[in-house]
Amino acid sequence: MMEWVNRFANTKAILSLKDGFVLTMPITLIGSIFMLIGNFPVPGWENFMARIFGEGWQQPLNQVTGATFDIIALVAVFGIAYYWAKHSHVDAVPAGLLALVSFLIITDSFVALPEEIMNAIGNEGVALQTVSGVIPKSWTGGQGMVTAILVGFLVGAIYSWFIRRKITIKMPESVPEGVSNAFSALIPGIVIVTLFLLLYILCDLLAGKTLTAIIYQILQIPMQNLSDSLGGIIAIMALISLFWLFGLHGPNIVMGVMAPILTANVLANQKIVDAGGTLIASGANANAAIVGPQMVDIYCKFGGAGLTLGLLIAVFIAGRSKQLRTLSKMSLVPGLFNINEPVIFGLPIVMNPFLAIPFIVIPVIAAVLTYLSIKIGFIAPFVSTQIPWTTPPLISGFLLSGWQGALLQLVILAISIAIYLPFVKLQDRQFYDMEESDRA
Repeated sequence: MMEWVNRFANTKAILSLKDGFVLTMPITLIGSIFMLIGNFPVPGWENFMARIFGEGWQQPLNQVTGATFDIIALVAVFGIAYYWAKHSHVDAVPAGLLALVSFLIITDSFVALPEEIMNAIGNEGVALQTVSGVIPKSWTGGQGMVTAILVGFLVGAIYSWFIRRKITIKMPESVPEGVSNAFSALIPGIVIVTLFLLLYILCDLLAGKTLTAIIYQILQIPMQNLSDSLGGIIAIMALISLFWLFGLHGPNIVMGVMAPILTANVLANQKIVDAGGTLIASGANANAAIVGPQMVDIYCKFGGAGLTLGLLIAVFIAGRSKQLRTLSKMSLVPGLFNINEPVIFGLPIVMNPFLAIPFIVIPVIAAVLTYLSIKIGFIAPFVSTQIPWTTPPLISGFLLSGWQGALLQLVILAISIAIYLPFVKLQDRQFYDMEESDRA
């Protein structure tokens, strides 16, 4: 099983998806800082800032968040194609640029005007229906994520195939390397651009829509709905823990695939808020996605995958063996910053029958509690705000969801301690007996 999973995790597609999507993290974190300033979870914050900076104080902050979150599909399509080419050991920058161009070819280059505006600017009863020469941010943000992934894969594969087989324009050795590389990309570039031009024409003739819009309707919406279910988040958390039990980096493998979809979920929420709507998580009028990357990072694996911060505290409560207590002391500070590799490999948790059950079950319980907390309105549905994953628990919960978020983390931590406790006693007894035997 480990051999099969390793092969899957190291395929070019998964590596390119994981590495390419990582490129979006700096801009989303930067955007989150400004969004957090504009929506700090403290009562009266907005009125306080308005008194100092005036009524329109949030507009410049929204300009920053719009310039970061609304272009993540563009960053992702560049990054995925770039890393596909890089993992194929060819010059990667042209692949990223061609992917960016290809994405824009198959995406709307116009914006439809609302009916009231159309009527207002109409000329003798004929209203202007669209404004051309613009790129709608809805497609360059969350709604374009699945298209970005597919385009990145396709462009990266085609470009790398041409370059590796040397189907390029060859320049004399005296030509500078930068110029030579540019001409090397010419033949694959023409092929790639022509392919996406034909796709644009075909989709326009058959469906009257761009390929990005078709993919969004056929693939992305169903994928988001599936990931946004209680079963979806339970499967995500169980798989993360299961992979770790076999010594594989669960978050990298699972979230490498799921992070773009979950990010699209919260960007859809942000779009509703930006339009002046209210997020509703339950009932007949529900319009909010519930599962986002924040649920995974902030509520289901704070302290590290498996919520091992609860394990460390359980050791301090009941542990007697020198090995377990020493390891827990060494691992506590990294654990507070959500780094738990010392526990995963040092205890170890990998292939450990004593701790396998709580390691899988506790994150699933955390997922259920967080899901239900949003459903009943205890914490608000997630929007674009991202908290750096190394932020200590309670602080991260407060910054993301106010005091309710910190309280939810505290409850999850208490549950994790209670569940880990009997399993820690079993593990501790084994270590303690071994130490006593060695001393004898």
